[in-house]
Amino acid sequence: MTPKMEPEAPLIETLLPIALFVFSTSITPGPNNLMIMSSGLNHGASRSLPHLLGIWLGFPAMVIAVGLGLGSLFSQFPILHEIIRWVGISYLLYLAWLIASTREIDSASDRHPFSFFQAIAFQWVNPKGWIMAIGALAAFTSPNGEVWKDIVRIALAFIAIGGPCVAIWLFFGIGLKRFLTEPNHLRLFNIAMGLLLAASVVPLALEGLY
Repeated sequence: MTPKMEPEAPLIETLLPIALFVFSTSITPGPNNLMIMSSGLNHGASRSLPHLLGIWLGFPAMVIAVGLGLGSLFSQFPILHEIIRWVGISYLLYLAWLIASTREIDSASDRHPFSFFQAIAFQWVNPKGWIMAIGALAAFTSPNGEVWKDIVRIALAFIAIGGPCVAIWLFFGIGLKRFLTEPNHLRLFNIAMGLLLAASVVPLALEGLY
Protein backbone atom coordinates (compact mmCIF):
# COMPACT_ATOMS: atom_id res chain seq x y z
CA MET A 1 0.00 0.00 0.00
CA THR A 2 1.46 3.32 -1.02
CA PRO A 3 2.05 5.61 1.98
CA LYS A 4 0.14 8.85 1.94
CA MET A 5 2.26 11.95 1.44
CA GLU A 6 1.76 14.93 3.71
CA PRO A 7 -0.02 17.65 1.72
CA GLU A 8 1.83 20.89 1.27
CA ALA A 9 0.53 23.90 3.14
CA PRO A 10 -1.83 25.94 0.94
CA LEU A 11 -0.17 28.91 -0.66
CA ILE A 12 -2.59 31.23 1.14
CA GLU A 13 -1.12 30.09 4.48
CA THR A 14 2.31 31.15 3.26
CA LEU A 15 1.22 34.45 1.76
CA LEU A 16 -1.21 35.64 4.43
CA PRO A 17 1.43 36.39 7.12
CA ILE A 18 3.53 38.26 4.54
CA ALA A 19 0.47 40.23 3.40
CA LEU A 20 -0.42 41.19 6.98
CA PHE A 21 3.17 42.29 7.68
CA VAL A 22 3.35 44.35 4.48
CA PHE A 23 -0.02 46.00 5.10
CA SER A 24 0.67 46.88 8.74
CA THR A 25 4.11 48.34 8.02
CA SER A 26 3.09 50.15 4.82
CA ILE A 27 -0.14 51.80 5.99
CA THR A 28 1.25 53.24 9.23
CA PRO A 29 2.94 56.68 9.37
CA GLY A 30 6.56 56.78 8.32
CA PRO A 31 8.92 58.93 6.26
CA ASN A 32 7.62 57.73 2.88
CA ASN A 33 3.96 58.16 3.79
CA LEU A 34 4.35 61.54 5.47
CA MET A 35 6.41 62.89 2.57
CA ILE A 36 4.05 61.64 -0.14
CA MET A 37 1.07 63.09 1.74
CA SER A 38 2.83 66.44 2.01
CA SER A 39 3.75 66.25 -1.68
CA GLY A 40 0.14 65.56 -2.61
CA LEU A 41 -1.02 68.60 -0.69
CA ASN A 42 1.67 70.99 -1.89
CA HIS A 43 2.32 69.73 -5.44
CA GLY A 44 -0.82 67.87 -6.51
CA ALA A 45 -1.35 64.41 -8.00
CA SER A 46 0.40 64.64 -11.36
CA ARG A 47 3.60 66.23 -10.01
CA SER A 48 3.70 63.72 -7.14
CA LEU A 49 3.19 60.66 -9.36
CA PRO A 50 6.92 60.07 -10.05
CA HIS A 51 7.53 60.23 -6.29
CA LEU A 52 4.80 57.65 -5.70
CA LEU A 53 6.09 55.30 -8.41
CA GLY A 54 9.64 55.62 -7.07
CA ILE A 55 8.46 54.37 -3.67
CA TRP A 56 6.14 51.75 -5.20
CA LEU A 57 8.92 50.12 -7.23
CA GLY A 58 12.04 51.30 -5.43
CA PHE A 59 11.35 49.66 -2.09
CA PRO A 60 10.66 46.16 -3.49
CA ALA A 61 13.85 46.51 -5.56
CA MET A 62 15.72 47.30 -2.35
CA VAL A 63 14.21 44.22 -0.67
CA ILE A 64 15.46 42.04 -3.53
CA ALA A 65 18.93 43.60 -3.46
CA VAL A 66 19.26 43.21 0.31
CA GLY A 67 17.89 39.67 0.20
CA LEU A 68 20.27 38.58 -2.54
CA GLY A 69 23.50 39.75 -0.99
CA LEU A 70 23.77 43.22 0.44
CA GLY A 71 22.62 41.94 3.82
CA SER A 72 25.72 39.77 4.14
CA LEU A 73 27.90 42.74 3.17
CA PHE A 74 26.48 44.78 6.04
CA SER A 75 27.01 41.82 8.38
CA GLN A 76 30.70 41.81 7.48
CA PHE A 77 31.06 45.58 7.64
CA PRO A 78 28.55 46.93 10.19
CA ILE A 79 30.03 50.43 9.86
CA LEU A 80 28.45 50.68 6.38
CA HIS A 81 25.00 50.21 7.86
CA GLU A 82 25.74 52.79 10.56
CA ILE A 83 26.89 55.31 7.95
CA ILE A 84 23.73 54.80 5.89
CA ARG A 85 21.59 55.04 9.02
CA TRP A 86 23.02 58.40 10.11
CA VAL A 87 23.04 59.81 6.60
CA GLY A 88 19.38 58.83 6.36
CA ILE A 89 18.51 60.39 9.72
CA SER A 90 20.28 63.63 8.80
CA TYR A 91 18.56 63.78 5.41
CA LEU A 92 15.15 63.11 6.94
CA LEU A 93 15.64 65.93 9.43
CA TYR A 94 16.57 68.24 6.53
CA LEU A 95 13.42 67.18 4.64
CA ALA A 96 11.37 67.73 7.82
CA TRP A 97 12.69 71.30 7.97
CA LEU A 98 11.81 71.87 4.29
CA ILE A 99 8.25 70.65 4.83
CA ALA A 100 7.78 72.63 8.05
CA SER A 101 9.10 75.82 6.45
CA THR A 102 6.65 75.68 3.52
CA ARG A 103 4.25 78.53 4.20
CA GLU A 104 1.91 78.35 1.20
CA ILE A 105 1.20 76.14 -1.77
CA ASP A 106 2.61 78.73 -4.18
CA SER A 107 5.96 78.66 -2.39
CA ALA A 108 5.92 74.84 -2.42
CA SER A 109 5.55 74.88 -6.20
CA ASP A 110 8.93 76.61 -6.41
CA ARG A 111 10.47 73.50 -4.88
CA HIS A 112 10.53 70.46 -7.10
CA PRO A 113 8.84 67.32 -5.77
CA PHE A 114 10.86 64.12 -5.69
CA SER A 115 11.57 62.65 -9.10
CA PHE A 116 11.20 58.91 -9.78
CA PHE A 117 14.92 58.24 -9.31
CA GLN A 118 15.21 60.47 -6.26
CA ALA A 119 12.41 58.49 -4.62
CA ILE A 120 14.18 55.23 -5.49
CA ALA A 121 17.46 56.53 -4.06
CA PHE A 122 15.68 57.74 -0.92
CA GLN A 123 14.69 54.16 -0.03
CA TRP A 124 18.36 53.42 0.64
CA VAL A 125 18.67 56.16 3.27
CA ASN A 126 15.26 55.64 4.84
CA PRO A 127 15.90 54.05 8.27
CA LYS A 128 12.34 52.72 8.57
CA GLY A 129 12.76 51.14 5.14
CA TRP A 130 15.80 49.21 6.34
CA ILE A 131 13.91 47.95 9.38
CA MET A 132 10.98 46.85 7.21
CA ALA A 133 13.18 45.14 4.62
CA ILE A 134 15.41 43.30 7.09
CA GLY A 135 12.43 42.39 9.28
CA ALA A 136 10.52 40.91 6.36
CA LEU A 137 13.53 38.97 5.10
CA ALA A 138 14.35 37.64 8.56
CA ALA A 139 10.77 36.58 9.25
CA PHE A 140 9.65 35.18 5.90
CA THR A 141 12.69 33.51 4.33
CA SER A 142 13.73 29.97 5.15
CA PRO A 143 17.31 28.70 4.76
CA ASN A 144 15.88 25.23 4.14
CA GLY A 145 13.93 26.28 1.08
CA GLU A 146 14.53 28.21 -2.10
CA VAL A 147 15.33 31.60 -0.59
CA TRP A 148 15.04 33.47 -3.86
CA LYS A 149 11.36 32.43 -4.13
CA ASP A 150 10.71 33.79 -0.64
CA ILE A 151 12.43 37.06 -1.56
CA VAL A 152 10.38 37.41 -4.75
CA ARG A 153 7.15 36.75 -2.79
CA ILE A 154 8.03 39.48 -0.30
CA ALA A 155 8.91 41.95 -3.05
CA LEU A 156 5.68 41.20 -4.95
CA ALA A 157 3.69 41.67 -1.75
CA PHE A 158 5.19 45.14 -1.33
CA ILE A 159 4.24 45.94 -4.92
CA ALA A 160 0.69 44.57 -4.63
CA ILE A 161 -0.10 45.80 -1.12
CA GLY A 162 2.55 48.31 -0.04
CA GLY A 163 2.24 50.51 -3.11
CA PRO A 164 -1.54 51.06 -2.77
CA CYS A 165 -1.06 51.82 0.94
CA VAL A 166 1.35 54.62 0.04
CA ALA A 167 -1.07 55.83 -2.66
CA ILE A 168 -3.75 56.23 0.02
CA TRP A 169 -1.52 58.75 1.80
CA LEU A 170 -0.98 60.65 -1.46
CA PHE A 171 -4.74 60.94 -2.08
CA PHE A 172 -5.28 61.87 1.55
CA GLY A 173 -2.88 64.78 1.06
CA ILE A 174 -4.63 65.80 -2.17
CA GLY A 175 -8.00 65.67 -0.41
CA LEU A 176 -6.75 67.90 2.38
CA LYS A 177 -6.05 70.72 -0.08
CA ARG A 178 -9.71 71.75 -0.19
CA PHE A 179 -9.79 72.07 3.60
CA LEU A 180 -6.52 73.99 3.89
CA THR A 181 -7.31 77.01 1.77
CA GLU A 182 -6.49 79.34 4.67
CA PRO A 183 -2.72 80.12 4.67
CA ASN A 184 -2.54 79.80 8.46
CA HIS A 185 -4.11 76.35 8.36
CA LEU A 186 -1.70 75.24 5.64
CA ARG A 187 1.29 76.53 7.59
CA LEU A 188 0.14 74.67 10.70
CA PHE A 189 -0.35 71.49 8.69
CA ASN A 190 3.13 71.67 7.15
CA ILE A 191 4.69 72.40 10.53
CA ALA A 192 2.85 69.39 12.00
CA MET A 193 4.01 67.16 9.14
CA GLY A 194 7.59 68.37 9.54
CA LEU A 195 7.48 67.66 13.27
CA LEU A 196 5.98 64.21 12.71
CA LEU A 197 8.64 63.37 10.15
CA ALA A 198 11.36 64.51 12.56
CA ALA A 199 9.74 62.55 15.39
CA SER A 200 9.65 59.39 13.26
CA VAL A 201 13.46 59.24 13.23
CA VAL A 202 13.99 59.85 16.96
CA PRO A 203 13.60 56.17 17.94
CA LEU A 204 15.96 55.22 15.11
CA ALA A 205 18.54 57.74 16.31
CA LEU A 206 18.26 56.51 19.90
CA GLU A 207 18.52 52.87 18.82
CA GLY A 208 22.30 52.96 18.62
CA LEU A 209 22.65 54.46 22.09
CA TYR A 210 21.35 51.36 23.90
